[in-house]
Amino acid sequence: MGAIPAEGGVAFRVWAPNADSVAVVGDFNDWNDSANALDHEGNGYWYGFVKGAQPGHEYKYQITNGDNSFSRVDPYALQVTNSVGNGVIYDHDSFDWEDVQANCPPHHELVIYEMHIGTFTDKGDWVGNLTDAVGRLDHLVDLGVNAIEVMPVAEFAGDMSWGYNPAHIFAVESAYGGPNEYKKFIKECHQRGIAVIQDVVYNHFGPSDLDLWAFDGWQENGKGGIYFYNDDRSETPWGDTRPDYGREEVRNFIVDNALMWLRDYRVDGLRLDMVPHMYSHQGSYLAEGWSLMRRITDAVRNEFPGRITIAEDLHKNPLITEDNTDGAGFHAQWDAAFVHPVRAELINPDDAQRSIQALADAIAHHYGDPLERVIYTESHDEVANGSARVPQEIEPDNAAGWPSQKRSTIGAALVMTSPGIPMMFQGQEFLEGAWFRDDVPLDWRRRDDFSGIARLYADLIDLRLNRWGVTRGLTGRGVNIHHINEDSNLLVFQRWLDHGPGDDVVVVANLSAEPQEYRRVGLPSGGLWKLRFNSDATIYSGLFGNYESHDMEAYHEDADGMDWHGNVSVGPYSVLVYSQDN
Repeated sequence: MGAIPAEGGVAFRVWAPNADSVAVVGDFNDWNDSANALDHEGNGYWYGFVKGAQPGHEYKYQITNGDNSFSRVDPYALQVTNSVGNGVIYDHDSFDWEDVQANCPPHHELVIYEMHIGTFTDKGDWVGNLTDAVGRLDHLVDLGVNAIEVMPVAEFAGDMSWGYNPAHIFAVESAYGGPNEYKKFIKECHQRGIAVIQDVVYNHFGPSDLDLWAFDGWQENGKGGIYFYNDDRSETPWGDTRPDYGREEVRNFIVDNALMWLRDYRVDGLRLDMVPHMYSHQGSYLAEGWSLMRRITDAVRNEFPGRITIAEDLHKNPLITEDNTDGAGFHAQWDAAFVHPVRAELINPDDAQRSIQALADAIAHHYGDPLERVIYTESHDEVANGSARVPQEIEPDNAAGWPSQKRSTIGAALVMTSPGIPMMFQGQEFLEGAWFRDDVPLDWRRRDDFSGIARLYADLIDLRLNRWGVTRGLTGRGVNIHHINEDSNLLVFQRWLDHGPGDDVVVVANLSAEPQEYRRVGLPSGGLWKLRFNSDATIYSGLFGNYESHDMEAYHEDADGMDWHGNVSVGPYSVLVYSQDN
């Protein structure tokens, strides 16, 4: 489908079942709608080969339906001049990858950084593009993340957007630089050891700048025609633009798009936006939407083993990540059972009303496998639409103050030490304030102003990925929350992959504004437990107290249901990480 360059010209194929005739017009024929009529192949498909057409030429389809004749951008256009402009012939094979391949880390070793191309820039007061974003990738290397989740880059209306209003799903946003620039960006990421997970939107299209709307001139009930439901199933929170998941041609259109990102852009995975709107409508089940999701996840598992599929569902539905006959087959899903309670307890200003049990439940939650969830305290959803960054929510008038720094970094530590796939949102590592907007770039001056906080995140990421060789358990599935003290707001839990020195990890979190001194807590084994991380260290902030927490000696007396115990002291609103030498 689409415009396929070949020797001597370009082959064009388009689905327009209600058209009486279709022609292709463009730079190659001076936009003459009688020069290159397409032949009807049957089943609604039209085809033609145009000699002399070549990559870089702009083009459209001229469609006639009865007395009406109109032009449309190719639904499969790989490049467009802009969201209301022309398609551009593009050859995926022309890009030189220099043997750089996709290389998604094992899921238990992923740390994801969610980013938005337009605002991940150093342009000061204006949005940027893919070239600007490449200039900031070394920051991610320094931070230590090994994967980025890129908010949607498919062509959208206008030049600024979150990306969740796709107008042309096969074309990379022209304001960002188009397909070649995105490939350069991905190549630069892979050369730095950073995987790229692409955010895609299949729960609706548009709603504006949609040449798909009444594409071949047919529609019913004032709805969208062949690419959309033409009854009440078209309705979504974003307009009457839900794709018709029951039409095989539309299903192929969406699956082809998903596989394009993996094949032609070599991304390491896909994140599907708000999938409940694919499989349900006003409380009714859309079986064809569910089966389409499964078709996508099966195709990825079969054709691109090692890549990852992530769903945003947020309904705590274990079937999203089930790989049996009833499941949707995603590898992981964003976990509402983690982000919402953890944010609530961090933001709560009253220590006496803080629920340590709620935090424990969030840490322990899973969908059968702890690695089937993505855990975070900030994402593009949580820092917009009426909510702000965690530090801003803690202290709206002083987001860089002591309580905000202390409690937000507890959140960071819980994300990086709990079982699951950890994720953070751009700027979180240097206390980016206020809420996310697509027209306000990151304030990169804060990276220098809060370099200690960035170091704290980097140290946590190193621990999470066992880069120091003594915290292997943080990459594992094992968790035992063995100390929950609501009176003192103290939480202690054990993590492991295989158990033993260098593997077992003990995490101590004090959710109180008061230090906890000489508290008896259970330990999984005897010997010396070394302090690997103290979030209260002054190297992270001049506001921190550098509370003197120390290594713990294990005593062979039981505590918290364990045979050994140690005595821990921890500063206010602080997290400690302990492990043993190999």
